[in-house]
Amino acid sequence: MAAPQIVWFRRDLRLGDQAAVMLAASSGPVLPVYVLDDDTPKHRRMGGASRWWLYHSLKSLANRLDALGSRLILRRGAAVDIIAEIARESGASAIHCLRHYEPWWRNAEKDLQKALGDIAELHRHDGNYLVPPGSVRSGNGAPYKIYTPFWKALREYMPPPQAAPAPQRLVAPAEWPESDDLNDWSLLPISPNWAIGMEEEWTPGETGVRRRIDDFVRVAARYHEGRNLPSQDLVSRLSPHLHFGEISPARIWHGVAGQGSDVTTYLKELVWRDYAQNVILQFPDYGSRNARSQFDKFPWRDFDDPDVQSDFKRWTSGQTGYPIVDAGMRELWATGWMHNRVRMIAASFLIKHLLIDWRQGEQWFWDTLCDADYASNAVNWQWVAGTGVDSNMFVRIMAPLSQSEKFDAGGYIRKWVPELADLDDPYIHDPEEYGCLPADYPAKIIGHREARQRALDAYAQIK
Repeated sequence: MAAPQIVWFRRDLRLGDQAAVMLAASSGPVLPVYVLDDDTPKHRRMGGASRWWLYHSLKSLANRLDALGSRLILRRGAAVDIIAEIARESGASAIHCLRHYEPWWRNAEKDLQKALGDIAELHRHDGNYLVPPGSVRSGNGAPYKIYTPFWKALREYMPPPQAAPAPQRLVAPAEWPESDDLNDWSLLPISPNWAIGMEEEWTPGETGVRRRIDDFVRVAARYHEGRNLPSQDLVSRLSPHLHFGEISPARIWHGVAGQGSDVTTYLKELVWRDYAQNVILQFPDYGSRNARSQFDKFPWRDFDDPDVQSDFKRWTSGQTGYPIVDAGMRELWATGWMHNRVRMIAASFLIKHLLIDWRQGEQWFWDTLCDADYASNAVNWQWVAGTGVDSNMFVRIMAPLSQSEKFDAGGYIRKWVPELADLDDPYIHDPEEYGCLPADYPAKIIGHREARQRALDAYAQIK
């Protein structure tokens, strides 16, 4: 029997259109391995919502592997050490993985090659993005920093190759290494079980994402308007599945692109995901450092101040007195996800209304989002804050109340802020202004005009 081929899974938990699986299967018996590694990412270990998703995604992948005559080996610890150890134990001749671009995984891939020495070869494959990050460059050979020219250049490479099917069978190695029990990893919340809403909303894994994309394809032509209308179910909700690699972006592209010219807006959002990886490839510390150095002197409110702590808590718990913001933050807590338009409104509110450093919000989203992707999360927060290499101007301050009415968010608010469920439009968007504030709903944490002026005054100090 040929030497085993290890497939090192990370955020690529699928068998279809998975180059590492395909190449391993064509070379010998396949030994699938997932390592729960909290050591390598350090402070970027997965948050609670992501760990909930990971449990169910790994369970789904394990079931699919069982059906092919294989199994998923689970280990916990430093991935480099464990993969090298399994390679030595099993006599594997190669390790196959998809490339990852978070700085800690890039370093781990280099360290693994060194740790393997002459034991086995490390084969890194592409497949988590439409094109390999860093491969689309300008005329002078430099990587793009701005999204629009990046989009124009990348679409010349589109469409991507057709998605490859999953293998029909995987040859098992002569012996299986020992494996942890998934239930021993304590990935699920127990007391209290705060994931009930997530259980109702999501079906992680390749089977769940197939249903999700089938549903979206039917309404994809309306995404251009739907991404701004939180009361209507016209967005894809594919981001957690994409983040965990349960579906390839190529498969989504081909599924959506044939639905007419109006799907271009959605395809551009798919490309934004590639763009974000392109950014962290150039700026690995993008999740913690302002891309525009002038903001290093920005007078954020002191986060250790009890009043600031109180304001932050009201934002996280959906008690700001701004219905659209509160609805979004409550949806996030309940489901691990938030509607596209509302994410921007909620992020802008924290940064510009409350004058709290964007990094505090980024960390909160990191812990509570199922789709907490390092690149996308950091790029999106810096875009809203005006601190990014490509970003909105800080002085463009979203008005949550008018945004709520403009994008018809009444139904969305009634769902997530039940204290306001009996209010009609337009009163529900700003009940305090209309004099119908319910007794069990808070007054505004700060007035919009007051907050706007405070933000502009702060910006003037660094302008």
